[in-house]
Amino acid sequence: MRTHQGRLHGIGLAFMLWGVTLAPARAEITVGFINAVTGPASSLGLQYKRGLAAAPMQVGSETIKLITLDDQTDTTVAVKDARKLIEDSNIDILFSPPDSPSVFAIVPVSRDAKVPLVSLSTAAVPGEDGQWMITISQPLPLMLSADVEDMKKKGVKRLAYIGFGDAWGDAVYSALKPQADAAGIEIVAKESYARADTSVTAQALRMLAAKPDAVLTGGSGSPGATPHLALAQLGYKGVAYSTHAVINADFVRVGGASVQGVIAPAGPIAVADQLPQDNPIRGACETFKAAYQRANGDVAPDPFSAYAYDGWLVFLDAAKRALAVAKPGTPEFRMALRDALASTHDVVGTHAVYSFKPGERYGVDDRARVLVQLGKSGWTLLPK
Repeated sequence: MRTHQGRLHGIGLAFMLWGVTLAPARAEITVGFINAVTGPASSLGLQYKRGLAAAPMQVGSETIKLITLDDQTDTTVAVKDARKLIEDSNIDILFSPPDSPSVFAIVPVSRDAKVPLVSLSTAAVPGEDGQWMITISQPLPLMLSADVEDMKKKGVKRLAYIGFGDAWGDAVYSALKPQADAAGIEIVAKESYARADTSVTAQALRMLAAKPDAVLTGGSGSPGATPHLALAQLGYKGVAYSTHAVINADFVRVGGASVQGVIAPAGPIAVADQLPQDNPIRGACETFKAAYQRANGDVAPDPFSAYAYDGWLVFLDAAKRALAVAKPGTPEFRMALRDALASTHDVVGTHAVYSFKPGERYGVDDRARVLVQLGKSGWTLLPK
């Protein structure tokens, strides 16, 4: 009897060991993040980093591994980083850097490798070329319409424009021109500058020579302040507009008095405490602020950190659904994740309530846009 019991015990132990040995290890979800840690876009990249530090690193029982590489605000490096993350780390999804030229550069890499791409900047690629990406930031036509509507109220007829001499500056102008034309506003000067330029005096002189009623700048972050500095030094006292890309602490710090009074569209997070109490985005902003300060110390979040956080919220929502279809680390999971991202519905973030549809890059509506003005105490919500 003892021998028989011992034999059963041995068989049971063998089955237990066999089960432990053959049980598949839980696969973690691997996220690649290309960020501008250095270079002209680093003031935005710092905020992206802080925003993701506040984000949960788990989906249900699945852990998330985040791998970050610096693209140095260089499109060539961004492409190398994307290939390295895809080929060496077998990432399941890729988060973009803050500057649009780098985003456009990595879209083909993401598409060809069939890896979903979350663009945190406003960059978006239409059609089949962009079928593996979604864009978190608000589309430029939506945001610039707020500027143009305010210009109409103020009676602006002549507008001078200056923006980055790259994909971002071109995109701002392309979104502005048809709206200005439709509103009867003539663009009397169109100037550009490089992100690394420290002076744009020559361009500012040409803008003022055109006698504009208002100016609009198409920069971002700290380099976005450069035209405002030049215009102020030349004595410009008129109305100044910009885009949501300057709702950033470094823009305010670098621009100083020259950017006081600037009017710009923004996501609701920029003035969260000025939103109505029943606005669901206000609640999401309060949750984010608490998480942000736990992760980064007692410092206020800015809209760029919130873009990264919102992108993560959309990813988490999609990952829950993709995990029901396939296992991380496989082509099937990446396909399921892409499809889940494209069918996102009513994810409440700090900038918007996100709902995506297949074939569409943006997932926001008018709730994602407010108009603000910079004063000595910060950005103030302007009435509609």
